Amino acid sequence: MNGVVSAQMRQAGMPYKLIFGVELPRLQEIAREFRADRRLAQALWNEPSRECKILATMLMPPAECLAEIAEIWTDEMPTAEMAQIAVQHLFSRTTWAADTAFCWIASGHPVRQLCGFLIIARLLSRGEQFNQAALDELKDQAEASLPDASLPLRKAITSVLERLPNPSNNAE
Repeated sequence: MNGVVSAQMRQAGMPYKLIFGVELPRLQEIAREFRADRRLAQALWNEPSRECKILATMLMPPAECLAEIAEIWTDEMPTAEMAQIAVQHLFSRTTWAADTAFCWIASGHPVRQLCGFLIIARLLSRGEQFNQAALDELKDQAEASLPDASLPLRKAITSVLERLPNPSNNAE
């Protein structure tokens, strides 16, 4: 436990019942000591602790993480930090990532929208290609979402827009 960080997180209003203040690199070290396990990940997710939820995203095998599980988890995500970590360590590594991301972006559900844009940004940064219809839909959803977007969502949308292929480059 890092008491100073824990106290700062509580003062900042982090909505967890338990906050140990363990930094992400240390949680990654802890996760490496275990093998990926769906049951363990689900048990950790059900704990009221920030650190347990983070470990859950690191220990859930992507091949065993169904989109339905991810939807339940997004319904329970208390912070943008958790959404970012879940996308980085789990959601963007699943077989359903791209298809579900587009559904989530169009959902109107703020956390799912955030996760959807974060997934697409991560996939684009890895070089994933999307057809023109998908890119057009993505741009339309981004433009529609930006005016009312929270700061984390606005950053995720901007990250996607910055990674989209430039049509003028394709004309050459």
